[in-house]
Amino acid sequence: MKQNQALTLAGTHLRKNITLFLACSSLLLTGCRRPSGFPEGEWIDLSYDLSAQTITWPTSEPFRLDTVSAGITEKGYYYSAYNFCASEHGGTHLDAPIHFAQNRKSVDQLSLNQLTGPAIKIDVSGRAAQNRDYQVRVADILNWEKEHGQIPDNSMVLLQTGYGQYWPNPLKYLGTEKRGTAGVQALRFPGLAPETAAWLIKNRRIKAIGIDTASIDYGQSQVYGSHITLMQQDIPAFENVANLEKVPVIGAQIIALPMKIKGGSGGPLRIVAFVPNTSQSD
Repeated sequence: MKQNQALTLAGTHLRKNITLFLACSSLLLTGCRRPSGFPEGEWIDLSYDLSAQTITWPTSEPFRLDTVSAGITEKGYYYSAYNFCASEHGGTHLDAPIHFAQNRKSVDQLSLNQLTGPAIKIDVSGRAAQNRDYQVRVADILNWEKEHGQIPDNSMVLLQTGYGQYWPNPLKYLGTEKRGTAGVQALRFPGLAPETAAWLIKNRRIKAIGIDTASIDYGQSQVYGSHITLMQQDIPAFENVANLEKVPVIGAQIIALPMKIKGGSGGPLRIVAFVPNTSQSD
């Protein structure tokens, strides 16, 4: 009897998630007008804009916008157009599995199903505030689950370190203003411990993982163990995610659509969260 009840409850949650995802897609396609029957709630932009102030990895090229035209043409109408140059891994972006795992998926090969769906958030900002080298531990996940239950299958895991408050100040956000190899050696910010990444792969079924720092591995990492562990299993990472303090610990639905670069190891990411009103999400 208990097993049947559990299956019924799981089926109900699955139907709710499918309905909400289809509604979210419909909302985007209709120009953000709320269609009839669409649940009331809030959209949260989790992406930083791209500009000359965008934080990039110390060895990456900064974002650049070059003007092609911006003004009144000889025929009397206004026309603006620009060329841009950007790193795959600058600003809010996605790391595709091939970034750290040979023969795994490139950014264009990730399915829409893997880039959309329910999310949970684990907040370690208190510990990270005391230690720039903090790495999210298995204990952090287990403590979260004691309060909220086991991470549901096919969830996205968002890690809030609190370092988003420092954007776009590179010294406070990255721990250094240096560029090049010297900048990489001086990086100081929190991340996910490799052993925690391995535990997640072994014990939970997740679609993707995101963090409000420049890397899923902490700044002083030398071998990028969390990247390797996750990406060998075709799990992408979202980095430099904005506004995580606005996302609830449970209940948000994520749409994370990167620039579709054929064969790319990643790309600029427009990621948003939809949080339905509590009364409609129960």
